[in-house]
Parts: sequence; structure tokens; C-alpha cells
Amino acid sequence: MTSTNDPLRIAVLASGRGSNLKALIDARRDSKSRFEIVLVASDKAHAPALRSAEEAGVPTVALDPMGYPDRASFDADLFARIAEYTPDLVVLAGFMRILDPAALAPWIGRAINIHPSLLPKYRGLRTHERALANGDTTHGASVHFVTSELDGGPVIAQVEMPIGGDDTAAVIAARLLPYEHRLLVACVGLIAERRIALEGDVIRHDGRPLAAPLKLNSEGAFDIPA
Repeated sequence: MTSTNDPLRIAVLASGRGSNLKALIDARRDSKSRFEIVLVASDKAHAPALRSAEEAGVPTVALDPMGYPDRASFDADLFARIAEYTPDLVVLAGFMRILDPAALAPWIGRAINIHPSLLPKYRGLRTHERALANGDTTHGASVHFVTSELDGGPVIAQVEMPIGGDDTAAVIAARLLPYEHRLLVACVGLIAERRIALEGDVIRHDGRPLAAPLKLNSEGAFDIPA
């Protein structure tokens, strides 16, 4: 990893529109930010996320999974390409693939994911529909370290929002996006400040074990446990 005085080097993986990537790009323009985006990679050559990266002058890589004999081969090549840019952190921001454990193994503790639910609730897809079906009155998003367990890695932080009585899944998805953006940028900021680290299965915040995920408040700051 780079020196603690250097900007955190991040590579972003995205499969779609890249709104979380755009939030990171916008945050990077802030003179106080302590990270730089060194690569955006995708499994879809036409992903809008790649166009956002190109417009921001960020290098891109697009690989077609159909050109590989299996998932393991694709992931091995993907992470080999990522490694060429020597990132300190890999950020999965709407990357819609399950990663091969062998390719992921060297990056455990150096890869995070943003997920649209209050984990451990609703791992996987269709999180908004499932929250509505269960009659939840609160929903949100989580940022967690990536492990071989789908959406099962240790959770760094979460943000919550209420569900209205007339809300649909589409309404929830649209309203949640700004919350996701703030949460991801804030978590990357903490990691860039070297205040968050994964040791084994334990997240350490400012050197102390994190007993529960941090909560992002309405002011866009974390409520730090005593």
C-alpha cells in the first residue's frame, strides 16, 4: 500500500450506469479528498460507467465474459489487469457479478462493495421488492468488505431511510441513490484516511474493533461510537 501521506489509489468495478462511480469522481474534485481513481473496469463494453470515467480522464478496461471458458478465467484476467494499476482499494460499485474466490483471495481487506439493503437483510438482488414484501418501514444501504460469501463480508457502515406507505420499488430505488452516493464517498474517505482496516474478520476503526456498523447521519457524517 502507498504511504499514509499519499492519496489512496482506487480501482472501481461497475456494470451499469455508474452513478456511484460518478459520485466518487465528483468527490475526487474536492481538494480535501485523499483518494484518486486509477482505473474503472467493467464486464460490459457499453456500460455508461466507462463513458463517465473516460470523460473524467480515468483509464478504463472492458472485458467480455463470453470470451473466457469460465468465470474463474475471466476473474483471474480481470484482477490481473487491475493489479497493473497498483490500486490500494478495489470498489465494487454496481458490479453485477459474483467473484471467483481464488481471484478475490489476494484482495480480501482491500475490496469493498456498496449494497442496497441494511445487511444482513436482503443479500443478492431485488432488495427493494423484498423490503416492501416484508412490510419494512426502514430501508437503506450498506458498504462492506468483499469476501467469497455473497454480500456477506463485514459491514463497515450503513445509511437508513424511511419507506413510505405508497412507495414502490422504483420510488425506493430512486430515493435511495443519493444516500448510497454519500455513504460510499464517506466510507472511501475513511479508508483513505487510514481509519478503517480489516484484520481477519474484525473491522478496526481508529485502531479499535468496530462492534457495529457505523451509521451515516442526516448531516452526511458518521455517528462515531464512544
